[in-house]
Amino acid sequence: MSDKMYIRKSKEDKPVVAICYDFDKTLSPDDMQAQGYIQSVGYDESGDFWKKSNSLAEDNEMDQNLAYMYLMKQESEGKVLFTRDKLEEYGSKVELFPGVEEWFERINNYGSTKDVIIEHYIISSGLREMIEGTSVAKKNVFEKIYASSFYYNDKNVAIWPAQVINYTNKTQFLFRIEKGVLDINDSGVNDYFPPEKIRVPFHNMIYIGDSDTDIPCMKLVTSRGGHSICVYSDEKKKDKVYKMMRDGRIRYFAEANYCENFELDILVKHIIDQVATNEVLENYHFKYKKEQLDSDERIDENVRIKNDLINELDSSRSFAGTHTVIKELKKITGWSKDEKEKLFSIALKNNQVRYILRDNDVRAFFLGIASSEDGLKYMKEVMDILKG
Repeated sequence: MSDKMYIRKSKEDKPVVAICYDFDKTLSPDDMQAQGYIQSVGYDESGDFWKKSNSLAEDNEMDQNLAYMYLMKQESEGKVLFTRDKLEEYGSKVELFPGVEEWFERINNYGSTKDVIIEHYIISSGLREMIEGTSVAKKNVFEKIYASSFYYNDKNVAIWPAQVINYTNKTQFLFRIEKGVLDINDSGVNDYFPPEKIRVPFHNMIYIGDSDTDIPCMKLVTSRGGHSICVYSDEKKKDKVYKMMRDGRIRYFAEANYCENFELDILVKHIIDQVATNEVLENYHFKYKKEQLDSDERIDENVRIKNDLINELDSSRSFAGTHTVIKELKKITGWSKDEKEKLFSIALKNNQVRYILRDNDVRAFFLGIASSEDGLKYMKEVMDILKG
C-alpha cells in the first residue's frame, strides 16, 4: 500500500460551482482522434477506424475504450510516432466550438462578480494527452482533466493504458469533485463527509454533455439537484435531446455555442446566480444545525430523549400515536418535576391524550409518575379524571 500523502481541497469560504464537461462533441465538433490521428495512420474515413475498433471490442468482450486505445497503438506502428508529445500535437489541432476559447475566463469573471468560485473539470472517454494539447488546456483553465490515458516508457512511447474511462465509471469523478478528493488513487473518496463539509454539493454542479455516454453523469447530477445540460450542434437532429429531457436525464439543452449572450452563456450565468442566492440559505441552515448540535452536546442523552418524547406526545394527532409514545415513555424512569408538569399539562390540553386517559396503558403511565410530594399544578386534575 502506498504511503503517498494526497492533496485534497477543503470547503471554501465562498460557494464553488463545478462545471464538468465531456469533450468530444461537447467542446469540440468531432471526436478528437478523427481530427488528425486517424488520417495519419491511413484511414480516409474516420468511420472505418471506429467500425474496426467496435468489432475488436465485440469479438473479444473488450471495453470499447480499451479497444480504441489498443487499435491506436497498433495502427501507429511503422507509420507515426506514438509518443506523448505526438498525441499532444494532435490535440493542438483539435477544433473547438464557437466561443470555447473565451468561455472559461468569461464565466470565471462572472462568478467573481457574484462571489462564487468557478472551477472547470473534464470528464471524458477521450485521451487526456490530446486534451492537454488543446489551446484551452494550455491556458490551464481546467482544475482537473479526467480522461483515458497511456503509460509511457523511458523513451516517452505509449506502451499500456494507464487510465480508462467509460460512460459508467465517469460518475466516480463527480463524487471526487464533490468531496475535493481529486486524485484518482485517493481512497478518501469513500470517507463520510458531513453535509457542512462537502466542498461542492451536487446542487452546485453543472454537467455539460452531448450523448448517451453522458447519461449516467447527467442523471446523477439531475437527481441530486444539480444542473445537467445537453448541447447539440445540429438544430435538425434534436430528437436525442428531447428523449433525454423526456426521460429526466437533463434539465436543460442548448446549442453548442459558447459565445457571450448565446443561450448556453445566459443559462450558465443564471445557474451561477441561483447558487449565489442559495448559498445564503444554506449558510443559515448550517448555522441552525450547528446550534442544534451544540445544544445536543450540552444536554445529557437521556434528557434529550425524554424531551423528544414529551414533544411527540404534545404533537400527537391520533389515539394510535398517543399509545405509541406512551409505550416509549413507560421505558423511562427518573422524571424531574418540570418534566412531569409538562406531561400532566399535555394530558389535559391535547384531546388525543385527554380522551384516552383511562385506557390501561395511559392510565398506568400517569399514575406511575404521580407523587403527592411534587405539588404540581396539573397533576391533581389529571388524577381526578383517572379516579373519576
